[in-house]
Amino acid sequence: MRKRTFGFVALGAAATLLLSACGGSATGGGSESENEFDQGSTQLVNPSDKTGGTLKYAIEADFDSADPGNTYYGWSWNFQRYYARTLLSFTPEPGEAATELMPDLAKAMPEPNDDFTEWTVEIQEGLKYEDGSEIVAEDIKYAIARSNFNGGTLSLGPQYFSAHLDQDDHNVYEGSDPLAGFDSIETPDDYTLVFHLKDSFSEFPNVLTQLQTAPVPIEADKGELYQENVLSSGPYKFDGNYQPGVQLHLERNEHWDPDTDPVRPALPDRVELEIGVAQDEIDQRLVNGDIDVDARGTGVGPAMRSTLLDDEAVQGNLDNPYTGALRYMNIHTPIIEDVACRQAIMYAVDRDSMWRAWGGEPGGDIATNLLPPAIPGSNPESDLYPSEDGKGDLDAAQSKLEACGEEDGFSTTLAVRAENDNEVQTAESVKEALARVNIDVNIESYPTADFFGQYAGSQDFVRENDIGLSLSGWGPDWPSGYGFASKITHGDAIMETGNFNTSELDDPEINGLWDDALLTEDPDERAAIYEQIDTLVMENAAILPVVFDKSLIYRSDELTNVFYQPAFMMYDLMPLGVDRD
Repeated sequence: MRKRTFGFVALGAAATLLLSACGGSATGGGSESENEFDQGSTQLVNPSDKTGGTLKYAIEADFDSADPGNTYYGWSWNFQRYYARTLLSFTPEPGEAATELMPDLAKAMPEPNDDFTEWTVEIQEGLKYEDGSEIVAEDIKYAIARSNFNGGTLSLGPQYFSAHLDQDDHNVYEGSDPLAGFDSIETPDDYTLVFHLKDSFSEFPNVLTQLQTAPVPIEADKGELYQENVLSSGPYKFDGNYQPGVQLHLERNEHWDPDTDPVRPALPDRVELEIGVAQDEIDQRLVNGDIDVDARGTGVGPAMRSTLLDDEAVQGNLDNPYTGALRYMNIHTPIIEDVACRQAIMYAVDRDSMWRAWGGEPGGDIATNLLPPAIPGSNPESDLYPSEDGKGDLDAAQSKLEACGEEDGFSTTLAVRAENDNEVQTAESVKEALARVNIDVNIESYPTADFFGQYAGSQDFVRENDIGLSLSGWGPDWPSGYGFASKITHGDAIMETGNFNTSELDDPEINGLWDDALLTEDPDERAAIYEQIDTLVMENAAILPVVFDKSLIYRSDELTNVFYQPAFMMYDLMPLGVDRD
């Protein structure tokens, strides 16, 4: 794993850093290449160090939670960095360097012991919250404890720390001293953290980029209510009028010191997020210039996509990057228990139709395996369920139905996120294709914000409502097989609510291979293990890949310092500014 250390950059120099990282070749308005398609995928577009103004976002669905310790949506991880600094971050540069790690709150990159079971991190001195109090190591220790060891109070975020820290059961919300007995993270002084892991974990620094390392003082924590007014460690703070489902407005945090922050130039005076806006309206307002960014970050909806692709005049405002994500369908193993029945579904779907439902060529490439092509260990040529022109092999599907005793077909429910037009259209494609072998699919739509917390990711709800299928999208928490797929295929990741191993795959051989990968230092050997896992997941027919995702993003002329950040599968929001007369 490559490590990269950055010098700390003052506010006025941040845009210069971004520009120089591109060799000065980034383009702005009026250049000869202003109509060049897809500039933002590889270079900095419209560089500027201009401060001031209001940067306006809109999104259709709400946060799963505005609490940095209780969120797992990709856009949320990106946006919340405005008010939540993490131990490490990704390099704010376009291109190959974008997924390299660098210090944020940390003073330098973490240091491991010889077998990668202990990691030591020093944080910068003098960092402050919005109230002027100092950020200390114990605040980060508590933030990690509350997000992973809380008795189910906060259940929506990843659980890497609880999986890997050498820590007995703990609940910070029980007892008078929340950290009594929480010994897997030591804080020998106010500026040092020492992490003790159960086993070797050479990829552990990637976990330190996550929002759960954003500091939280014990006295500030209010459990689930903390999201109503998060204590800011970043350049912006809540303006006191956060309305879940409606809006979140941020204003400058006067105690943030730009000299300590290499990630956030903090150009706008205000950042405003409007929540609950229909996707078609967001798309139109983007093109009209009424808002600056679709916070979801996954691109315009189907209606606007067709309009923009046909308009030569706006080609220079469009980016079409591979996101690094997989769009897929979970086949819920507790509901469709027989593997042959699940394999029947894999054979019967019309992959070409699903691909077209997702947007065809601008929407991505047909996927037949689990790991995206950029992940070491991926084999995109693998296809255990081939068919002519991707239309489905109905004879093979019927044979599998006979093998599982359902030769006349069966019925099941497909859960879909109501606000995602691509998923809704994909669900219709699945329903039509499976009907050809008498598998009757009932499509049910649920709100995105609660999809995993209360619906498709709730074990009780899935069983009570016979949900056999659900549509999902997943991107890497970091770019490795483990960072991409462990949380959706390892049995230990299954949770009663907030479950992202939504298929509830719990295969001993797959689990053992994931565990072996953690103990394997050589990256090529790890990649070989990840390829084995990929094949086994497909054999289990627990995940049906749909597309390796691409997004079509509209970028306004007023938006500055724009580039695609694959670590977040969208634009890097932190450098953005606005340049309006």
